[in-house]
Amino acid sequence: MDATKLIHHPYKAPDSFEAVVPGVHKASTVIFEDTAALKNRQWKDKSGYTYGLHGTPTTFTLEERLATLEGGLQTLLAPSGLSALALVNMAILRTGDEVLIPDNAYGPNKDFARVELAQWGIGHRFYDPMDAAALALMIGPKTRLLWLEAAGSVSLEFPDLLGLLNVARSHPELVTALDNTWGAGLAFDAFDLGLPRKGDSSGVDISVHALTKYPSGGGDVLMGAVTTRDEHLHLRLKMTHMRLGLGVGANDAELVLRGLPSLALRYAAHDASARRIAQWLVARPEVAQVLHPALPGSPGHAYWAQLCSAAGGLVSVVFDGQRFSAERVDAFVDQLNLFKIGYSWGGPMSLVVPYSLRGMRQFGALSTQAESTLVRFAIGLEETDHLIADLANAFNVLAG
Repeated sequence: MDATKLIHHPYKAPDSFEAVVPGVHKASTVIFEDTAALKNRQWKDKSGYTYGLHGTPTTFTLEERLATLEGGLQTLLAPSGLSALALVNMAILRTGDEVLIPDNAYGPNKDFARVELAQWGIGHRFYDPMDAAALALMIGPKTRLLWLEAAGSVSLEFPDLLGLLNVARSHPELVTALDNTWGAGLAFDAFDLGLPRKGDSSGVDISVHALTKYPSGGGDVLMGAVTTRDEHLHLRLKMTHMRLGLGVGANDAELVLRGLPSLALRYAAHDASARRIAQWLVARPEVAQVLHPALPGSPGHAYWAQLCSAAGGLVSVVFDGQRFSAERVDAFVDQLNLFKIGYSWGGPMSLVVPYSLRGMRQFGALSTQAESTLVRFAIGLEETDHLIADLANAFNVLAG
């Protein structure tokens, strides 16, 4: 065997191959045809390839398709949704700055502010996402970044998104970033909300998306995305992204690319099933409250109706702690068969997680229900009637 001939084999496959699914390109090292190309090739504008970490045809293709999905112009990929959130924080904030985060934001993003940002001398405060007037009083000269989340993590309140953004627009230097994982780029257009235009956007400045959820659709990929419409802001994020060495595997990018064509169909199926189950849960005497943005009476329903027609596949319920102890609620969860106990959502299998409300919220009705338990259901793609039967069976545990 001649190892040199195997490594430097002269055959090159023709480049005219076209298929439904884009090809998968794996590389750390990228080969240059000469030293001039090595010195002059550009990766920042996607006009060429320099190193696998800075992009391949596979990751560039995924970024461009995600930018279209989100209504943006540029997208960066990150190894997880949480790393995408962290990227925004690190790119925008400096020592002495302050970030404002909604009370119902994704917990690890709040923890990143409490620990990492705090030790770097960056302040943070949590605000009531349902009260735009209160937010207006909180923004100060050190405030540089405003996080938004629609709907809220776990408790699913839909914020006064237009009101909050109107407040932010009166502070030109304030960057607005939305965790848009729940909406998946389908429930509403984060960059076109009908507000007065700020540069290229009439909505937020940055949209962050955990591709782990709906775009992947299989429960087998970890990935995040950061999308913008402003070129200067994108470059600022991109250089921090490069210095942190953030990258995604080609096979993971392939799986998300494969999931995108069916995203709208799957999201609609999750949505339809979740609405039926939410309505069914409202009639259950054991449940103190059903939380689902499309449900009249759910916190922020009117704000949801301003912007959305879709609502995804998450439903949460509150069990009154005076009636049902946390142990009894856990027994209810354990009794479920089709709903598997596990974090995340957006895949084919329905999931369930119980949460203690103690200390979860500073604002709103849930802040006063420390003894109660919230159970979040992620509605999968099973037959809705089968899921309802599974729930009905589990409710017998509470009745007993």
